Amino acid sequence: MQAEGTTTVSHTGGCRCGAVRFETAVAPHHVSYCHCADCRRASGAPVSAFVGFPADGVRFAAEEPRLFENGPVSRSFCATCGSPIAYVDARLENQIWFMLGAMDHPQDYKPTLHAYVREQLPYVHMSDDLPRLERSSVERSGTSR
Repeated sequence: MQAEGTTTVSHTGGCRCGAVRFETAVAPHHVSYCHCADCRRASGAPVSAFVGFPADGVRFAAEEPRLFENGPVSRSFCATCGSPIAYVDARLENQIWFMLGAMDHPQDYKPTLHAYVREQLPYVHMSDDLPRLERSSVERSGTSR
């Protein structure tokens, strides 16, 4: 039961066809753009945007997404329509990173920085004043970002 006067913000999303749905009541800890080649190939876009949440607070409804594992990174997608959903990095304990476009209300998640700008495509110009990091925006165990 909820305490009087409090509200639970629900963050929801899913794939294009609706077979995969997810939700969490936990606030996101991170929203960022990624310019790395790995995300570019996985998404098919010149730049990706992600919303990070604590993984233990996320619930999948309906179908579980399929996983593609590549080293420490597992990327999930809908087995029916192929939409990319999220990624999990084994070096980032208890974190899941949803594709911004998979969120039901992507306009509610404003990115706060650009990561891996050293891999940014030369024709991609985003005219914002967000911080630009050469590498990752989060510390991964066993790496130097």
